[in-house]
This record gives sequence, structure tokens and C-alpha cells, in this order.
Amino acid sequence: MSSIVEALKPLKPRMRGWIHLYAFGISILTGIALVSVVGALEDSRALLAVSIYSVTLSALFGVSALYHRVTWKSPAKRIWMKRADHSMIFLFIAGSYTPFCMLALPEDTGRLILTVVWAGALAGVAQKMLWPRSPAWLGVPLYILLGWAVAFVIPDLVAEAGVAPLVLLAVGGAFYSVGAVLYATKWPNPWPTTFGHHEFFHAATVIAALCHYIAIWLVALS
Repeated sequence: MSSIVEALKPLKPRMRGWIHLYAFGISILTGIALVSVVGALEDSRALLAVSIYSVTLSALFGVSALYHRVTWKSPAKRIWMKRADHSMIFLFIAGSYTPFCMLALPEDTGRLILTVVWAGALAGVAQKMLWPRSPAWLGVPLYILLGWAVAFVIPDLVAEAGVAPLVLLAVGGAFYSVGAVLYATKWPNPWPTTFGHHEFFHAATVIAALCHYIAIWLVALS
């Protein structure tokens, strides 16, 4: 009976997890480059900020690739990996904010935004860990709200860092938001056996991460 049930389960698209697996490998190299250059040219505060960002970036892609590429036979292990995968999204959002809050905002403003975003991220992690089967519509709004918290400090960001990082942040934020909507709606799904709706979500996150990575270079070396 169990073999029949397994056979009836929908197969994962062949591309499931590959996008984030490649992104994981690239993120390690780009993270090392960022940390090395900033460590050589800037102060310890900048080094700490980009180190936190780089670790959360690689962790996001690494955990996602592990969760999606492996066929988890044990339901308990699959649930734990799902918890870790979704939790890393929150930690990555906070990690991405860290360089901007520490390096591109007035000290008091940066500290406030950083506190709010990390508190929200930890609340999101708690939700995912304690309620792993929570509906997508519950977590997605929190992802988006945390991601767009920077909108409240745009004038300060432009004054401290300039227009280019803001534009890159906005473009990246738009891709993250679109990806979140695609994840919640499970659309589009044109090639379910090869490249499904979740692959569009993963592709959007990679494009967004690239935009923010470039913005962080500009901020860290300004």
C-alpha cells in the first residue's frame, strides 16, 4: 500500500532546487570577495555588516537547495527542513538590511530599523518553527512588510548613500515581492514536470539578491 501511495505522489519538477543550488555556490564566492575587499579597505563595522549579510545569503540558498534537491523519505525530517527553509527567508531579509542600517543610515535611525526588522524576522522564524504547516497567505505578508520597511527611511538613505543603491533596492524589492506572490498563488505553472511555479519564485529571489548584492557593494565602499 505504501508503495502505491508513493507512486501517486506528484513528482517534483526536474529543475526543483537547482537554481538555488547554483546560487549557493556562487554566493560563497561572491561573499568571500565582498568580505575580503571590505575587510581590506573599510573599518570593522563595515566588515561585520557585510559578513552578517554574506552568511545569511549563503545560508538561504544552501538550506533551500538542500530542502528542495533531496527527496526526504521521513515526514518528520521533511517538516524540519521546510521549517528551516522558510525560516531562512526571514533571517536573510534581516541580514540584507544589516549593511544598510549600519552603514547607510543615521545611527539612531539605523538602529531602530535594524531592531524592528530583526525582531520581525525572529517572530517569523518562531511562526515557521512552531507552526510549519501555516498557510502561505499568513507568512507572505510578513515577508513583504519586512522587505519594504526601508520605505519609511528613503530620504535618509538617499542622503547617506545616494540614488543608485536606492534604485537597486527598489528593483530587488519588486522582484522579491513578485516572487512572494508567485509562491502564494502557485502561478504560473507552465511546465509542471520541468519548471514549475516554485522555480519562478526561486528565479525571482536570485535576481532580487543580485540587485541587493550590488547595492551593498556601493554602500560598503562609499
